[in-house]
Amino acid sequence: MHEPIKMLRIKKLDIFIVKSFMMLFVGTFFICLFIFMMQFLWRYVDELVGKGLEMSVMAQFFFYSALTLVPVSLPLAVLLASLITFGNFGERYELLAMKAAGISLLKIMRPLVFFVCGLVGISFYFQNVVGPIAQAKLGTLILSMKQKSPELDIPEGVFYSEIPDYNLKIAKKNRKTGMLYDVLIYDLKEGFEKARVIYADSGRLEMTADKQHLWLHLYSGDLFENLKAQSMKSQNVPYRRESFREKHTIIEFDSDFNMVDGDIMGRQSSAKDMAQLQSSIDSMKVLGDSIGRQYYKEVAEGNFRASYGLTKEDTAKIEKADIQEYNVDSLYEVSPLMQKQKVISSAVSRAENMASDLTFKSYTMETNDYAIRKHKTEWHKKITISLSCLLFFFIGAPLGGIIRKGGLGMPVIVSVLVFIIYYIIDNTGYKMARDGKWIVWMGMWTSSAVLAPLGIFLTYKSNKDSVVLNADAYINWFKKVLGIRSVRHLFKKEVIINDPDYERIPSDLESLTAECRLSLIHI
Repeated sequence: MHEPIKMLRIKKLDIFIVKSFMMLFVGTFFICLFIFMMQFLWRYVDELVGKGLEMSVMAQFFFYSALTLVPVSLPLAVLLASLITFGNFGERYELLAMKAAGISLLKIMRPLVFFVCGLVGISFYFQNVVGPIAQAKLGTLILSMKQKSPELDIPEGVFYSEIPDYNLKIAKKNRKTGMLYDVLIYDLKEGFEKARVIYADSGRLEMTADKQHLWLHLYSGDLFENLKAQSMKSQNVPYRRESFREKHTIIEFDSDFNMVDGDIMGRQSSAKDMAQLQSSIDSMKVLGDSIGRQYYKEVAEGNFRASYGLTKEDTAKIEKADIQEYNVDSLYEVSPLMQKQKVISSAVSRAENMASDLTFKSYTMETNDYAIRKHKTEWHKKITISLSCLLFFFIGAPLGGIIRKGGLGMPVIVSVLVFIIYYIIDNTGYKMARDGKWIVWMGMWTSSAVLAPLGIFLTYKSNKDSVVLNADAYINWFKKVLGIRSVRHLFKKEVIINDPDYERIPSDLESLTAECRLSLIHI
């Protein structure tokens, strides 16, 4: 009878804990995702503003960026949700009641551990399957945005140079009618030497139906054309002046949004899964080894080759001669001055050519090594970011029980501090591994190696209810050292005691006993 009741209570408690965590996790996840998306949007605001992009293109941009930022948002959401959940438990004395009932902190955390392990799997799935596809799509979209011509919106009083081969300046414009006033145009289509200057009292720019050209209408103006040929060196430059009442010109201006080839971004390390990354790493290693052997052969047989014309007999004679000291500059010393200058010039030229050749070869090898390290860091990153969800949970849950403050106050501050520390360590390790200053696996796992002992320590101390993590203990110690005594305020209270109804009390007790027995039977 008692064992099923105990199991049922534990099951209800697990459901209660998971439900409390889930409600907070969903909210914190979308908040974190929104924050990261705003940060991401700020990086590419220049590519979005003024391009006249359609809503479908913007929707794709936000959708793909959200998919790529899901793995980054999950760890911070787990940290914040665990802090708030266990902080609420501590603030409402629910955590104290659970411990008083004989349930340890590890048993309280057990259902959430399984849930967070599921989040680790989801994060890894996004990292390895969804993320590469979304990253390739997003990279292609951003590249297409950068190449798109801006929407035609000519400002007043400044030169507008977004139209190819034209610089345009207007004094005033009427947004309702589209008329431009005091128009000054520099036509550089034929080059600077044959530049044309057009001034008109008014004008209007219209986009053609195919959005591939601009229709320029000018009224009451003059055209000045430079007639100087490139061979002419005189300062008196002839020019041609043309006055017109109306002038109409078609200008090429592609304002359509065209997607670039997606294969360019598909070759990036961030757009590959773990199998593709490993395959690329192996291919680049083979390529680097073959290029290195070829470069070694060229250097060995080129600049550092053995002297020409020497045979085995000559080598034996040189060894038999046993020459201890010899002057390599003897021929140079007896040569005439002109011959010495030729020798020095030839030596300098050979040294410069050799340095240039070795610099080029080293650049090729360094580029290949850098690409290998980029792929390796991306391979490890897919695992470390996924496991960070579990690490942040074992940090956030014990800290929430220690702080015992719910809501969005203290937990948010603590979460931000922990995440900043993690970000600094992780970013430092990533850059060190990418630049070849650290071993790749050591740089990528540094953040996990630092946070894992911290999570274990916090979980152990919180489970044992250690005074080390009790803030009140430190406050009382400082008060004792400083001689500060706690002041207890006493308030005067008035108590009114009424005589009990002895005739009604027995009947109330009997009814209460009957209700308790009935509830036990139902259980």
